[in-house]
Amino acid sequence: MPAFTAYDGTPLAYHALGEGDPLVCLPGGPMQDSVYLGDLGGLTAHRRLIMVDPRGTGRSATPEDAASYRCDRLVDDVEALREHLGLDRIDLLAHCAGANLATLYAARHPERVGRLALITPSTRAVGLDATGEARMATARLRKDEPWFGPAFAALEAIVAGRMTGDNWKAIDPFYYGRWDAAAQAHNAAQDGRRNDEAAAAFGAEGVFDPDATRAALASYGAPVLVLAGEVDLNSIPGVVAEFAGLWPKAEFTVQPGAGHFPWLDDPGRFVTTTAAFLA
Repeated sequence: MPAFTAYDGTPLAYHALGEGDPLVCLPGGPMQDSVYLGDLGGLTAHRRLIMVDPRGTGRSATPEDAASYRCDRLVDDVEALREHLGLDRIDLLAHCAGANLATLYAARHPERVGRLALITPSTRAVGLDATGEARMATARLRKDEPWFGPAFAALEAIVAGRMTGDNWKAIDPFYYGRWDAAAQAHNAAQDGRRNDEAAAAFGAEGVFDPDATRAALASYGAPVLVLAGEVDLNSIPGVVAEFAGLWPKAEFTVQPGAGHFPWLDDPGRFVTTTAAFLA
């Protein structure tokens, strides 16, 4: 498996899939390895995907300094990968929490990014978040699903502050456009693949400076794709649309019927949209 050395000497791994121009892919979690991304619905037919395992996950080594899991410090890992690949600029695709890292990288190194695709992004880096009521309104779009009752009751409990493990597990169906066998297998396969210590440090106090990041994005000149899933409980379309408005050259799209993993819900539509933007 290919690897490179980070700024602090930590060996970091990545998977290379497909052919064509490289597209660096940052997974979410936060701090989960890249396996759950698969081949992004067949995007490998258009680009060579460089699937990064963040430090402390997958095949990447565990760093000596746990503070290096902070999102603002992971920016240097992305820059080390760019240098390793020998590219003046990289095209970036980031999912969920990985979008926070991609946003900080673009803000700090705007000249090093070609095209940027942010897929069902987390928006903590710019200080945006959905309210509990907004999440419940999105969840109600699924009211005709056979699993809706128990899942919605668990969501109500979470919004009310009862954040138990059972409640979090019960809302899993809301993250997929279809809670079928494929979705359930994808969900189960993610168990144990996130580094919880790293996840706690990723967004620790002081990591994000939303005002400074927003100011940097105001002059960002490269093309950006911001893609939301219509029924995504995590990155609800209204918040993602507001996020897209912070990028001067953003193309905002909502994939119909999609949840948090749009390449699973409708691979053809996802690949068509993303490949056209990256072309």
